[in-house]
Amino acid sequence: MFRIFYTLLITLISPLALYALLKKRSDKPAVGSRWKEYFGHVSPLKSIASTEDDNRTVVWLHTVSVGEVLGATAFVRALKKRYPEVSVVMTTTTTTGAEQVGKLGDLVEHRFMPLDFPWAIRRFIRTIQPNQLLIMETELWPNTLAVAKQMKVPVSVINARLSQRSAQRYQKLAAIGRFLARHIEHIYCLHQDDAKRFESLGFAATQVSVTGSLKFDIQVSEQVIEQGRKLRTALGVDRPVWVAASTHQGEDEQLLEVHRQIITQLPNALMILVPRHPERFKSVAELVVSQGMTCVRRTYAQAVEAQTQVYLADTMGEMMTVLSASDVCFMAGSLLGDKVGGHNLLEPAALGLPTITGPSYFNFTDITQQLLQAKATTVCETPEQIATTLVGLLNNESERKAQGQSALQVVNRNRGSIDKTLTGLFSHEAA
Repeated sequence: MFRIFYTLLITLISPLALYALLKKRSDKPAVGSRWKEYFGHVSPLKSIASTEDDNRTVVWLHTVSVGEVLGATAFVRALKKRYPEVSVVMTTTTTTGAEQVGKLGDLVEHRFMPLDFPWAIRRFIRTIQPNQLLIMETELWPNTLAVAKQMKVPVSVINARLSQRSAQRYQKLAAIGRFLARHIEHIYCLHQDDAKRFESLGFAATQVSVTGSLKFDIQVSEQVIEQGRKLRTALGVDRPVWVAASTHQGEDEQLLEVHRQIITQLPNALMILVPRHPERFKSVAELVVSQGMTCVRRTYAQAVEAQTQVYLADTMGEMMTVLSASDVCFMAGSLLGDKVGGHNLLEPAALGLPTITGPSYFNFTDITQQLLQAKATTVCETPEQIATTLVGLLNNESERKAQGQSALQVVNRNRGSIDKTLTGLFSHEAA
């Protein structure tokens, strides 16, 4: 019954969703003529168009946007290396995600994810003919799950996490939990806590596995290191550089105040400011100027002078490059109470960077706790505490290196999720 009301609801709000997706903006690629893909009008896969092999395997991997694409990249590379004959189609909702998928070259083909109308999903499946659908993290659309079940496309969720707050919301509507358990074949969870929460919704223990985070298997390429080295040269090799990563509205002001305090003690310090959402790039740049700080935007390719105080990283998909050009990372999304719940500290940890986070990191409790136990990250509650901690680290290279090495050890200790996930997904298939 709830699917009927749900479908009516998305019918009402779909014009707004389409407007947001299709609206042209300078900070994102345009959809262009591919807008029909949002209604399931997609072209067949090129990789199987010329083959008559009835045993071909097509994996449909859904990632929402840039973050999920980046998180799935190492998984896709490992999948294609182990099973080169498998065709992979990656769907994204956003055009920025599509642009990131394009960087994978011939490993995958991209299509836009249809809106969650049953007829659109059926049309997509009939054309693509996937053997299984893998959903990255927890992008669970009821009609997609139902239609996939009807059309005998098994659904698995990989890199799955379920916060306590989300689990409590699902538990208030027990029918939703039962629906998910009937329509999802398997959940590959990050942590044991996630597995227990899925089981509390009605999933059988046999439907749930703990494989760890795919992101622990992150591989830092030589290209990223070289790009980071070039960026650091442009920023200034001999000056202290810290990055405020993935900031949300309401955090930029606090972190600019942090930097104001830092430069009273380290006048040549540079802050790299990375807003989480591209639609905020312009307003954040205006905020920096209104705060009386000198700012250079990455997209403008302006020279960074000695007097430059803030470098605005207003591009997408370059977080690893920006991090590798920094000395210390403050991970944002953690200064807004229960609104966001932090962001993942794995990327800076994999680069051997010491990190700082605000007090709200409930979406990434496990990795944060592991880094805290290893003395590789610090939790700070106020701008004053953040500034004090940053100054201490920026002034102490040996401490930075010690914390960075501890962070790397945590990452290395948790590797292996990709192998466990692939083994689970393909153990019963002749891929």
